[in-house]
Amino acid sequence: MKFNLDDMSLDELRALRKQVDRTIDTYKERQRQKALAELEEKAKAMGFTLNELIGGKKARRSSGIPKYRHPDDPMTTWTGRGRRPDWVKEALANGKSLDDLLI
Repeated sequence: MKFNLDDMSLDELRALRKQVDRTIDTYKERQRQKALAELEEKAKAMGFTLNELIGGKKARRSSGIPKYRHPDDPMTTWTGRGRRPDWVKEALANGKSLDDLLI
């Protein structure tokens, strides 16, 4: 792909530079992902998982999808599993219901 840089506006040149910088920055990660996918495919073809071959830890169960959100701090959430956080206890003590805290 060839570009005639002399025919491009300053805005177009800056946008192109931004795109090139982003592509360069992500190149190593894309190569790592490609290598990982190839290794996983090879391990699967041989009847293993890549994790089994490299002796990694077993995958942990995810912490779950948040169901409840703090009324004053939307970044604070709770899945509804495990012990109730203090902010949930406080909201319930102040007359709110769990339905009021649903996301």
